[in-house]
Amino acid sequence: MALHSTENKAQLSNSQIALRVALGLIVVAISVLLIVNRDKVQELQQYGYVGIFLFSVLSNATIIFPLPGVVFTTAMGAVFNPLWVALAAGAGAAIGELSGYLAGVSGQIFLQNTEREQKVQAWMQKNGAWTILVLAFIPNPLFDIAGIVAGSMNVPLWKFLLLCSIGKIGKMLAFSYLGAGIYSVTR
Repeated sequence: MALHSTENKAQLSNSQIALRVALGLIVVAISVLLIVNRDKVQELQQYGYVGIFLFSVLSNATIIFPLPGVVFTTAMGAVFNPLWVALAAGAGAAIGELSGYLAGVSGQIFLQNTEREQKVQAWMQKNGAWTILVLAFIPNPLFDIAGIVAGSMNVPLWKFLLLCSIGKIGKMLAFSYLGAGIYSVTR
């Protein structure tokens, strides 16, 4: 499953450049809005599984400064059915990660060629899409970088969303059942 970029960045039209800059600015604006309004975002829990999905979308839509999505998922696993919590939170997390992917598509605005970014890019070139799946499953701060790199490497959107969803749902299963387990022990 090797990944590679087929786009020649030197041949972008003015409209493509404008679109990429606009996507980058939208991602930054959404991130700032979510961080500033983080208390209001947490009120979504009152809406059950739909609220869990929406909170997860929003908590994963920020670039580099994620809101505490797995903590929320753990708490909701103690309140609702952990399987459905994981499915709602994992699907929402995958949708939210589109912000990183779009930042990568927008022309590497957020890539600074750091050692971490180089490692993620090397992993993706060597291991292909498996890198997206593994990094989506493991709780880590590198997934924003993975999304940005995937977008910049032109990983097909459907492939990114599929692998990200599988990894995020797997991770959320662990956290929601952890929450259910903690709740059952403490009652």
